Amino acid sequence: MAEHNPITDAEQEFEEITLNEELEELTTSGTDLAFNVGRLFLVLFLFLVSLNVMSGSFKLFGEGFAEQLVEIAANPFISLFIGMLATAVIQSSSTTTTLIVSLVAAGKLSLIGAVPMIMGANIGTSVTSTIVSLGHIGNKNEYEKAISAASVHDFFNIITVIVLFTIETTTHALSNISDYLAILVEPQEGEKVGGILFFVKDTSKWIIEMTDHNPYVSLPLGLLALFFSLQFLTKILKRLVIGKIEHNMNRFLFAKPIISLLTGFAATTAVQSSSVTTSLIVPLVATDKITLERAFPFLMGSNIGTTTTALMAGIFMDGPAATTAMAVAFAHLLFNLFGVCILFPIKKVRQIPIALAEGLGKLTLKNRLYGVAYVVIVFFVIPFSLIFLSQKM
Repeated sequence: MAEHNPITDAEQEFEEITLNEELEELTTSGTDLAFNVGRLFLVLFLFLVSLNVMSGSFKLFGEGFAEQLVEIAANPFISLFIGMLATAVIQSSSTTTTLIVSLVAAGKLSLIGAVPMIMGANIGTSVTSTIVSLGHIGNKNEYEKAISAASVHDFFNIITVIVLFTIETTTHALSNISDYLAILVEPQEGEKVGGILFFVKDTSKWIIEMTDHNPYVSLPLGLLALFFSLQFLTKILKRLVIGKIEHNMNRFLFAKPIISLLTGFAATTAVQSSSVTTSLIVPLVATDKITLERAFPFLMGSNIGTTTTALMAGIFMDGPAATTAMAVAFAHLLFNLFGVCILFPIKKVRQIPIALAEGLGKLTLKNRLYGVAYVVIVFFVIPFSLIFLSQKM
């Protein structure tokens, strides 16, 4: 009679349990993946419908609405701060830039008027990570590093705006290049209609008809659909992608500035939200997992990655102003690309926003309310005051 070895039997039983758990986990993950991919397509459909509903709604407004927009956009400073304030309130540059693309596609806003708004949206979007940094206010040392990590993104965008806003308002170089690129990729007649777009257009028309062609009803519906589709899109993609990014982030992704830059671009393109990816960096820097110098290129890359939402919106627009809408998306991309080209290649230049951010962080060591005051004044008080004063003048 064969003898049983208790140790061998236990090991065999453990291996069987482990194998069963791995098979169960694989089956579950496969089911979850299929479920999330299915939800992803539904959310993308909702996103495309929201774009068409908003564009159609803007067209329903009278000439008075268009004249007011043109009047506002005629002052590039006001356009800049409108984009900044709107994004700071919504906390999503994707929503703001997509809305701007829809306005241009509807023929209500010009490319020249839209570009400063896009620039302002880039500054406004960094408010999310700055608010996240306030969560470390209880720990003085962590709070200093967190404010530095968040504000370096702000200073990058502010410096880029100072340079490119000056060039744009004096030469319209950014608008002209974007317009040229949009003409190059303009599809031939009939290319845009096909496949899922038939259903998108029919659904959008049905929604506008159900609202009795009332833009005051259809536009809020479109905005709600846009907001929720972008929120769900971010959550789904975060579940599919961001866990792996977080696991390998510190080990592999910050070894060299160029790798960090590309990682920021890839992560934000995948998740479709720079607010998510940049907010991940704040606690990592605050808890000394990575240095600010290594995190900064990642933030620059995330700025480029966030432009894919506007590009996607521009691609699926049609109508007489569709090419101009695509040009707005290109302007968003070029703004961030040029910003990286200005600040990334030379280390001493790259240190400028880092030094400014570290300076703000050191101020919080004297009084933690400096961080709170910075958020309130820069993102809300200044833009709101300038917009309000311009209306009174």
